[in-house]
Amino acid sequence: MNILYLHGLESKLNEAKRVRLQKYGKVFAPNIDYHNIPNAIEWVLGKYADTKFDAVVGSSMGGFAGYYISDKLDVPALLFNPALKTRSTFQQVPEINRNSSAFKQLVIGQRDPVVKPADTLNFLGEHLNGQTDLHLHLRPEMEHRVPLDCFEQELKTFFKRI
Repeated sequence: MNILYLHGLESKLNEAKRVRLQKYGKVFAPNIDYHNIPNAIEWVLGKYADTKFDAVVGSSMGGFAGYYISDKLDVPALLFNPALKTRSTFQQVPEINRNSSAFKQLVIGQRDPVVKPADTLNFLGEHLNGQTDLHLHLRPEMEHRVPLDCFEQELKTFFKRI
């Protein structure tokens, strides 16, 4: 299984999370300069044009990119605090594929001061398409950073479903 991992704005995939992801397959984790690549989604798709992915995992800005890449590639996505409604740096937003049926598991930290949970929920409500198998996990204990135990639990749940 090939897994595309997309990090957040000022982040990278740390070794502990990489080890957890590698239990499920081969991990591809590009370093994305969101500040200087205003079309990160197309950049990632171009970089891996010859790679078949089976799942996308992303956090924050990577969750934003993963949301759309999941639709473009029609693969399941696990997204932590995805910056869907607003972002602190400009990114081109592609058209939403209204016919997408890719499974998406969104994990939202209810105490997140960076990506406001209400903004994410409003975005999802505004863009429901009746096709996507969407699972929301609202985590009252979680802020913006995803603790390792939460990451591991959500990975386990996600990969059981797909």
